[in-house]
Amino acid sequence: MDNAIEIRRFENPDEALDMKEAGGINIVKMRHGTTGIRAVFEPGWTWEKDEKPLLGSPDTCPMHHVGYCLSGKLMVRMVHTEKVTAITPGDFFEIPPGHDAYVEGSEKVELILFGAPS
Repeated sequence: MDNAIEIRRFENPDEALDMKEAGGINIVKMRHGTTGIRAVFEPGWTWEKDEKPLLGSPDTCPMHHVGYCLSGKLMVRMVHTEKVTAITPGDFFEIPPGHDAYVEGSEKVELILFGAPS
């Protein structure tokens, strides 16, 4: 087993999702399968308008998210219950599939998300 420390930077992602003026998502993948994701959503960003078309237009976001909020206010709605939850700086969060979201206010949202090895 390799016990060397591995360092990756979001400035050199393995994958990137460009949402133009609405923001973007950079993904880095570690050699053992862990992923790190930096998401930046500008004011006015909505999942419905800016991200859904890039994912093939599913009814709701199909992904499970675990992350930490660095800035801004992201409003996340669980579609089946209509419950809306605010995610704000300092929040460590877990969001199940079946949601949509939008940026509230005039500050960009910046999140760091984590993915376990598959």
